[in-house]
Amino acid sequence: MGENASFWESLIYAHPTCTTWKQEAEGSIYHLASILFVVGFMGGSGFFGLLYVFSLLGLGFLCSSVWAWLDVCAADIFSWNFILFAICFVQFIYVTYQVRSVSFDREFQELYSALFQPLGISLTVYRKIVLCCDAEVVTLEKEHCYAMQGKTPIDKLSLLVSGRIRVTVDGEFLHYIFPLQFLDSPEWDSLRPTEEGIFQVTLTAETDCRYVAWRRKKLYLLFAKHRFISRLFSILIGSDIAEKLYALNDRVHVGKGFRYDIRLPNFYHVSLAETPPVQPSHHLQRGSPRRKPAGVTNCGSFSTQS
Repeated sequence: MGENASFWESLIYAHPTCTTWKQEAEGSIYHLASILFVVGFMGGSGFFGLLYVFSLLGLGFLCSSVWAWLDVCAADIFSWNFILFAICFVQFIYVTYQVRSVSFDREFQELYSALFQPLGISLTVYRKIVLCCDAEVVTLEKEHCYAMQGKTPIDKLSLLVSGRIRVTVDGEFLHYIFPLQFLDSPEWDSLRPTEEGIFQVTLTAETDCRYVAWRRKKLYLLFAKHRFISRLFSILIGSDIAEKLYALNDRVHVGKGFRYDIRLPNFYHVSLAETPPVQPSHHLQRGSPRRKPAGVTNCGSFSTQS
């Protein structure tokens, strides 16, 4: 303990304390370096945040090197600051190269800004997702079908970029699919990776549409390699299915004064006090939230079955 105490005492008391202070301030280069350090440490995250930080810190270390060379005339101070400047410069070049290597087409850049960036997904992770779909945006012309009921196999997962898709079953309208929504999220969720299936609805383009498609096998391989991407798509698909369920809920009514609620599949909300509640004769099935509930006719009325 005595040796440790003497060591710390030597660190603290070995050098004399400052009895007098310099009256004149350091040169403007020193103060400029300090300002650059302060502003540089205010940078954010991500590629552009790193570019901001390394550029300002590099300029700050460069100014400190010039100050040490001209004013202080200290080789050690100059050497350390110049080494740090070189490190920042190399890091700036490296991050710039990464930014250029993960650049995308306009539609993929807009998709990233609208859907993935708000979730905190980095460009490097997003690049893996884009490469999985071969960085291709598919065009679907007006009144052409993306899928036909009972015929089209479920072999991909698609995300609508622009346009509007009409979903029908047996020729009856169910709901629309809008940009930034999946075209086949219920079908995707209804199947295990080793299972196969066909569409139970028809998806028709009401306008000229553009969408991104990931093949099932290729996307599952990506999920196996990157668990984070798997959890990300699980959240996005679950949210998308919920939106489609509520879109269906807005169209399903049970006579006058009754409204079907998907959160309570065994009950109906009654707005007329004198009308007794009606028990439905069906249950929601997993994996087919787009299917029309039993007994629903004309997308707006419910006929109870005896």
